[in-house]
Amino acid sequence: MNFSTIFLIQIIITILFSICAAIFDVRRNYVPDLLCYVMVVFGLGSNLILSVISNNIKFILASFISMVITYTITYLLWKLEMWGGGDVRLFTGIATVIPSGLNIDFLNIFPVLSIYPFSFSVVVNSILVSFPFLVIFVTYVMIKKDMFKSNTDILFNIFNVNSLKIIMDNALNKTVPINDLKEGDIMNNYYFSNGEIKELIDSLDGNLEVHENKDDDEFKYYFKSFSAGGLTSKDVIQLKIMQAQGILKKDASVKISYPYTPAIVAGLMIAVFYGDIMMLVTKNLALVI
Repeated sequence: MNFSTIFLIQIIITILFSICAAIFDVRRNYVPDLLCYVMVVFGLGSNLILSVISNNIKFILASFISMVITYTITYLLWKLEMWGGGDVRLFTGIATVIPSGLNIDFLNIFPVLSIYPFSFSVVVNSILVSFPFLVIFVTYVMIKKDMFKSNTDILFNIFNVNSLKIIMDNALNKTVPINDLKEGDIMNNYYFSNGEIKELIDSLDGNLEVHENKDDDEFKYYFKSFSAGGLTSKDVIQLKIMQAQGILKKDASVKISYPYTPAIVAGLMIAVFYGDIMMLVTKNLALVI
């Protein structure tokens, strides 16, 4: 078995597992942890085999370094609510299996490479690919909610700061009964003054965080999801108990989200067979200039 054959197996497995992750995300709104962990184990194992065959440690070393760096950076972006925890694990799995650029002779795969690891090309590609879909999604939600009818100024000042704030507040958020909350929902600011609520939320080892409210004298505190991972099962149970006891109001505001893994799959496919979109754009601009 030569290197190109092993590279091809790595590509096929990575694409298949990523597609499975996207199917789960679209249908069930989560990416199975086991699927991503198997990818990581396969990546470390297959690159270890490459190192043994070639008597060169670079393959397993590159796999491990790519795994750690990709996880660290995507985890920080997860904290900034760019994507969910499942997306972080999927990026990490891809980075472990394919740590560097591809070069397969018999398939003529010589994509335009970047100055950063292969997984970063997938990240960049997925972000660029997802943008048009996000615009379409937001426009659809705005039309469905008749936002143009109630806020006609948005049509003429779409790029105005106030218009963008209205879009963010109305198109990307929704009010739901607390009893209908589910794991993964990302809660917006929930304002309150009851100290008991603060104690109960603080005691949870979940994804809710209490802050002091310095902008409004009516409420002393507010809590919200502190990352894009959304509510944990413990959070959901506790919030429903608190609502049943009358401590919390009936409704809460959550972010409207859409599955990001299809964009990751698209970014992966482009990176494998075409290259890094950012590098391609930079290259073409350099040729023009």
